[in-house]
Amino acid sequence: MRTEGGRESSNVEDRRDQSYSGGGRGGMPLLGGKLGLGTIVIALVASWLLGINPMTVLSLLSGGDVAAPVRQSQAPAQAPPKDDALARFVSIVLADTEDVWKDLFARAGKQYVEPKLVLFRGTTPTACGAGEAAMGPFYCPPDQKVYIDLSFYEEMKTRFRAPGDFAQAYVIAHEVGHHVQNLLGIAAKVDAMRRKVSERDANALSVRMELQADCFAGVWAHHANRARQIIESGDIEEALNAATAIGDDTLQRDAGRAVRPDSFTHGSAAQRVRWFKTGITSGDLRQCDTFAARQL
Repeated sequence: MRTEGGRESSNVEDRRDQSYSGGGRGGMPLLGGKLGLGTIVIALVASWLLGINPMTVLSLLSGGDVAAPVRQSQAPAQAPPKDDALARFVSIVLADTEDVWKDLFARAGKQYVEPKLVLFRGTTPTACGAGEAAMGPFYCPPDQKVYIDLSFYEEMKTRFRAPGDFAQAYVIAHEVGHHVQNLLGIAAKVDAMRRKVSERDANALSVRMELQADCFAGVWAHHANRARQIIESGDIEEALNAATAIGDDTLQRDAGRAVRPDSFTHGSAAQRVRWFKTGITSGDLRQCDTFAARQL
């Protein structure tokens, strides 16, 4: 992926040197409360698949009894150091998503509100509760921030066998896709619908939500490449490999479990690949309407 000369975003918050114990009512419920270890593990896995904070999943699993997050005291946000190559890469990718989505929103007569991207280690406070590195990257709608522990990229290489800088960019673009859904009001509508339906139907809605974020990531790549020729040989294959590696069916097989489509929350490997391809080929948000699609 070509990043030379790319603009760096001013919306990156580096919290990696800040410690946070997760105390108070905003942290993850511990053993001994209403939720046991099995439930917490399920929430962590589901939250990674959904790309959201596990506090949301825990709230649904416990019937909405999880304590609401409280604002945590936080040191002033700081930019990452200039000599941090990976943080600089993330900042350039974020800036590129800003340029693309600002332009697309303007063409539609709308204003794009840029999200913040928070770098952290281990645990960090969010408006959704305590953010944990174990969930992988996620987007928190209330504070409009993307959170990522950069150690996840090493996990992509080793655990998920999905290396490459464009695969890393795809992860950020997917989470920014959730931000776009939030700005367009899609996220709120889907969240409200999920609360009214069965678990199976809620899972199906989550799949459509996640596949749309994949399509939006493809839309970003389409327009970024047209404007700045960012894609190099092998880049698209890296993104498709990452999409395949984190498909629900792939994850279930790798865990030694039977594949259960009714339990999918993110979509199969083939579905994720298809919708990313739809976005990168068309560059058209209208082609990303996964909710109207009869076949995913």
